[in-house]
Amino acid sequence: MEVVVTGAAGALGRSVLDEFLQGGARVVALDRPGAALDEVGARPGVHPVAVDLADQDAVGAAWAEVDAVTTAPDALVALAGGYVPGSLADLDAAALDGLWRSNVHSVLWSAREAASRMPDGGAIVTVGSRTAVDGPAPVAHATSKAAVVRITELLAEELRPQRVRVNCVLPSVIDTPANRTWMPPDLAARAVPPSAIAKVIAFLAGPDAWPISGARIPVYGDA
Repeated sequence: MEVVVTGAAGALGRSVLDEFLQGGARVVALDRPGAALDEVGARPGVHPVAVDLADQDAVGAAWAEVDAVTTAPDALVALAGGYVPGSLADLDAAALDGLWRSNVHSVLWSAREAASRMPDGGAIVTVGSRTAVDGPAPVAHATSKAAVVRITELLAEELRPQRVRVNCVLPSVIDTPANRTWMPPDLAARAVPPSAIAKVIAFLAGPDAWPISGARIPVYGDA
């Protein structure tokens, strides 16, 4: 299996890489340039590609490099995204634009490139958020993630004729080192390990999930 993962150098990305590599997959890891990408790219079975995932031209150039590794990926896992807290009163244009670029543009440009390379079927997995569909949340972040959920549903219909499945996972609070710095103990005890979410993502990307497309899968446990 050949998989392209965006946001591969993050906490969830590393767990997703672990899951695919343990299953024998070859992975192309896309993320911003830096030491984190260099670290994951040094792993056997991983080919790193540095890219600004919110920039259409940069993503197109990155996928030209992907083509040197695999001309027909089996799956795209679009993990890249950002988070900015704040209420409506705190919102400014820069924060809104940044969230839209990191959460929406990154999904659309990568999905566009991946779908054009899946003429005989494949899978795309995106990452929304529980707050995209339920409960109180920072308005800009939740809105951008709600767009990801709707994009997932629309692409599932558009790409169905070429047998490309598109599904979305909805995390709540993920148990990462960064999140541990602010979580109170009761929430930390309920946060979902990224390794558990990675297993769901790998299933959705794999052949056993062939009947599933257009789904939004809650992966928030009790968090």
